[in-house]
Amino acid sequence: MSVPGGLLADKVVVVSGVGPGLGRSICLRAAAEGARVVLAARTESRLKEVAAEIDAAGGTSLVVPADITDDAAVDNLVATAVAEFGRADVLVNNAFALPSMKPLSRTDFDQIASSIDVTVLGTLRVIRAFTAALAEADGSIVNINSMVIRHSEPRYGSYKIAKSALLAMSQSLASELGDKGIRINSVAPGYIWDDQLKWYFGEVAKKYGISPDDVYQQTASKSDLKRLPEPDEIADAVVFLASPMARAITGHTLDVNCGEYHD
Repeated sequence: MSVPGGLLADKVVVVSGVGPGLGRSICLRAAAEGARVVLAARTESRLKEVAAEIDAAGGTSLVVPADITDDAAVDNLVATAVAEFGRADVLVNNAFALPSMKPLSRTDFDQIASSIDVTVLGTLRVIRAFTAALAEADGSIVNINSMVIRHSEPRYGSYKIAKSALLAMSQSLASELGDKGIRINSVAPGYIWDDQLKWYFGEVAKKYGISPDDVYQQTASKSDLKRLPEPDEIADAVVFLASPMARAITGHTLDVNCGEYHD
């Protein structure tokens, strides 16, 4: 249910890369705080499922299928959002390409390039396309990063390359677009306790002959709070940075990992 006078009341929030996990939570939390939400991703059926949840709770949504690696698709996203709602106040970039999960010495260059094309250049394409609208609204941008920027564990090399580039780009754009009144911040989640991670922990448990709860406890033991953050908790951080509550914050990266890594 949307909240009159919520943190994002009367704002138009565009979310790219909407999926069943974090993207869904961001959309629902934004709507709950009073925003009209534009949902963008390549899979239209997934967008419609999340939009239906928003609408059923009394919110307002707009579905725009879009491939952020395609100029025409991104231009259509901007045109459709502005035509429907007359403005765009917040842009949340959640789209990314799955990492190869191989050491860099064995990672195909095409896989690295594909990851950068979506995670970095795709995000830049969307930001550039929405800059004029966001400037009119003194808007804000939140880019979803990852705790991978805080460590150098094996098999995450290509993912870290893409996410580190995304962070550098976010910081540069915060400086470039600040005089237009646009704020740009990043959220770096740790492990997110969603259906995908639950499945993965189940597979790890099978491999080592232990229970999924054992895998969870071993992983969570590395954090200060001894648990893993859930999608809604990441989404709360996104909503905060997108809102006027963070109106003096830009160029910042907020870690949401229950204390697994300290910046």
